[in-house]
Amino acid sequence: MTLVVLAAGMGSRYGGLKQMDPMNADGDFIIDYSVYDAVQAGFDEVVFIIKRAMEQDFMATIGARVSKKIKVTLVYQDMDDLPEGYTLPEGRVKPWGTTHALRAARDVIKGPYGVINADDFYGRDTFMKLAAHLRKMEGGELGNDKDHCCAIGFKVKNTLTDKGTSSRGVCCVDGNGMLTSIVERLKIRKDGDNAEYEDENGNWVFLPGETVVSMNCWGLSRDTVDFFKKEFVEFMQDLPNTPNPLKAECLLPTSVDKMMKAGMIDVRVYPTNSSWFGVTYTEDKPWVQASLRALTEAGVYPAHLWAD
Repeated sequence: MTLVVLAAGMGSRYGGLKQMDPMNADGDFIIDYSVYDAVQAGFDEVVFIIKRAMEQDFMATIGARVSKKIKVTLVYQDMDDLPEGYTLPEGRVKPWGTTHALRAARDVIKGPYGVINADDFYGRDTFMKLAAHLRKMEGGELGNDKDHCCAIGFKVKNTLTDKGTSSRGVCCVDGNGMLTSIVERLKIRKDGDNAEYEDENGNWVFLPGETVVSMNCWGLSRDTVDFFKKEFVEFMQDLPNTPNPLKAECLLPTSVDKMMKAGMIDVRVYPTNSSWFGVTYTEDKPWVQASLRALTEAGVYPAHLWAD
């Protein structure tokens, strides 16, 4: 089973490469813990999507550590990896988004695969549920009328930092546990035990704390990669009409929503009570370090993740 890790983001809120910021005395990153959990769940390959300039540092740190336990493949999300006939707009420095990132892995994804962000901590339960669904996909147990994908759903109240706003995919889930829609909200903030998001008109809208959100943890079929290729062509065609062509992104939740609406896939949402943590802002780091330390002291993780 393959796990694809989105690790090429800029970390503009964080002010640096948050996916490569050490979180313990051994120098492990958040992603070390996710890969450790993935190995425990039965994944046997991890595909890291990174910026080409990160390769040397990446392989000298996490690449060297995890390759002792799991097959590692590197893929580069290059800014100029564009459909035929398109060139990089002058002044564009922001990566093209998570759909473009998965498109970059088009030659290495061979079957059903999991997706996670590099800078989010998901918890062991997430990877066990993701792996169980992918095994069913691989075994053809879910039917062949369409591709039966999955997402891990978190309660929004468990996914927000006190330090500012976050971006989350707000989900609508029916009574059978199936995703009916997902909307990427770029600014969500805590509101006590609940949350609120900024809508298209700049108004803040109440969001109950129990609302299910996606943290970009998906179980997807190989065919979705072909859709992402077509989707990105359409994105580039529409780019001149967007409010900010130098910052517009082609985002995975939006692409998943389009595939669902077109009847190509359905998405089962597996709820988890795991508490997310991550480094959206530099000020989040002490909280993340303390959370990981507590899990280690509780015996969830060994004192040294990658010791022989």
